[in-house]
Amino acid sequence: MIEQAFGESPPWSLGVEEELMILDSETLALTPDIEHLVAWAEERTLPGVLKMELLASMVELATGVCESAAEALAALTELRAGAAEAAGLDGLAIAAAGTHAFSVPTAQQIAPDPRYREFVQYAGVSARRQAVCGLHVHVGMPSAEACMTALEGVLPWLPVVLALSANSPFLAGEETGLMSSRAEVLAQLPRAGAPPIFGSYAEWEAFVERFQRIGLADGYTRFWWDARPHPQFGTLEVRAPDQPTDISLTGAYAALLQALSRTAVERPPAGPYNRGDYAQNRWAALRFGPRAELIHPDGERLVRASELGAELLELVAPAARELRSAELLARIDPAVCEGDRQLEVGRAESVEAVVADVAQRTLRSA
Repeated sequence: MIEQAFGESPPWSLGVEEELMILDSETLALTPDIEHLVAWAEERTLPGVLKMELLASMVELATGVCESAAEALAALTELRAGAAEAAGLDGLAIAAAGTHAFSVPTAQQIAPDPRYREFVQYAGVSARRQAVCGLHVHVGMPSAEACMTALEGVLPWLPVVLALSANSPFLAGEETGLMSSRAEVLAQLPRAGAPPIFGSYAEWEAFVERFQRIGLADGYTRFWWDARPHPQFGTLEVRAPDQPTDISLTGAYAALLQALSRTAVERPPAGPYNRGDYAQNRWAALRFGPRAELIHPDGERLVRASELGAELLELVAPAARELRSAELLARIDPAVCEGDRQLEVGRAESVEAVVADVAQRTLRSA
């Protein structure tokens, strides 16, 4: 049995994780310095932690348990400022986006953690390509079964969230033609995209434990689905959005996913969401962003992602008011994504200018 903590934190409480890049201040290239940043943070009192990620040129900022999206936003603002200060001591900087516009992913150093090195040995180039950054939002669940209900309820809308958050149109020095290159890269991992359909929490637990028993995974965090139960924290963890550059958008997407999770539990879906529709919508979202044509959650018509974004905001509005986060949601404009800004800068100037602009806005918004 997997140890679980559902119901131990207040329902709908939040924990938010940002994945940021570490850059050389002069060249703006990805630069390994994660050990120094983690050591710096361990000596200070912060509203969360700085943690290692797969690559030594990336850092994860993770809040503690927050009552509201506003509290999570305040914590991440302080964590970003701390990470920037720590990086600056080594002549480095931080940047927040889904990908780095010109550094080559496969040329990056792996973080000095045996788990990551074992994973790279197993997954090979699929792992070495993972120089991508996402926003992960944990929403506290009142019970394990409520978590599974929330999982099915949020899935139809996650491609919409991906489309609106798309922030990675460049990779390895090229305009890829995708609004979220990150989402495509993540899909190369085993156990990515939407999880299989589970009839209950017990079915999910049995599935994970079987993979562990036969040697395919050493724990449920080795399942890189766009949304998954996280029993240790007692949360539903949503991993669909690209990493925002503007930290106010981090707060907005945390508020959106918190309100959507509550809505899904209080208004349970009639049944499992069609995984074929999910796969199609995920691809269209990563390709076209807000301009994607997506299958409506009702399964009967195509609707532009920007229109579905407006519908999603309307759907969660009552829960957002209850959670006191409606003001944060106003930051989301369903018609555009941050990837549009990257393309504008890159086409007018260069991929180096894209990274410079991202780095400046990362700190400006903090």
